[in-house]
Amino acid sequence: MTPRLKKQYNEQVATKLKQDFGISNPMAMPTLDKIVINVGMGKQLEGTKLNPKAREQVISDLELISGQKPIVKKAKKSVANFKLRAGYEVGAMVTLRSDRMWEFLDRLITVAIPRIKDFRGLKDKLDGRGNYSFGVNEQGIFPEVDMTRAQFTHGMNINLIFKQSTDEITRAALLEMGFPLVRPEEKKN
Repeated sequence: MTPRLKKQYNEQVATKLKQDFGISNPMAMPTLDKIVINVGMGKQLEGTKLNPKAREQVISDLELISGQKPIVKKAKKSVANFKLRAGYEVGAMVTLRSDRMWEFLDRLITVAIPRIKDFRGLKDKLDGRGNYSFGVNEQGIFPEVDMTRAQFTHGMNINLIFKQSTDEITRAALLEMGFPLVRPEEKKN
């Protein structure tokens, strides 16, 4: 079964983008390629080791949120000022594609983002190549995570990577899908 947001993108958003930006070739249509979720575990480094409970919590939280097992990232270089050695586990990441990506984005827009405290919209600054990145301060906004069992809170970076897009096209696509970006008229007030 096709995810709801993917169906909406293909039927409504793509049609609107074609009209607004004059895209006549279907192969030139911008598409959401992947979503990458990163969690840094730098705060949980204690002395020379990573707290094993912190590592397990980050991995289990990411697994619950994304629906797939995360990859644990290790430091490539030693940095004395941060008490970091090459090979230490410093983060975890998940790359979502296809239907799982669309289901995650749908849950993010409809369930998770409205649960952010004092939410006034996400910044609409893109990276210049049509990709959008934003940070979340705590994993508790996702209903899958049981915060009563969590020993600490951690944030995450969520990156939406588009193919064949520009900042203007991506911004229009995100707004059309219902992504809560701060609109230009709201910034002035």
